[in-house]
Amino acid sequence: MSVNHEAIGKRYDPLVYAVGREKIREYAHAIGERDELCLDLDAARAAGFADLVAPPTFAVVYQAPSVALPYFDPELGIDFTRLVHGGQEFAWGALVVAGDEITTTVEVTDIGERAGNGFYTFQTRSTNQDGAEVCVGTWMNIVRGQ
Repeated sequence: MSVNHEAIGKRYDPLVYAVGREKIREYAHAIGERDELCLDLDAARAAGFADLVAPPTFAVVYQAPSVALPYFDPELGIDFTRLVHGGQEFAWGALVVAGDEITTTVEVTDIGERAGNGFYTFQTRSTNQDGAEVCVGTWMNIVRGQ
């Protein structure tokens, strides 16, 4: 396997995700979230939020489309058919609520090779419409060798 170390530091155009109230509810139900701030508009507003609050792991919903950009970048040469999830980490900032517009950028932060497998690490940074950072994600991916 041959990896392109020159792509380290490459950044991709930002993507914008409009957070919807029903998407938050659907996601909360899918993961078994029971916090009323994620499910009950009146409760969220009574707690001082403009709308429903997204569960922290909702970050996957607005960040994953950005991570897909390097997957299909010919410069990186990732064989998507051999790609496996290696891990991910999040550092959260401001809460995300329905009605927010989240802008996410992604950067290639590391590329390596071990035992014939490619290792690709991407960092996502997401901000809301006010410029407040809502989440930084680190996504590690493995491309299995032949």
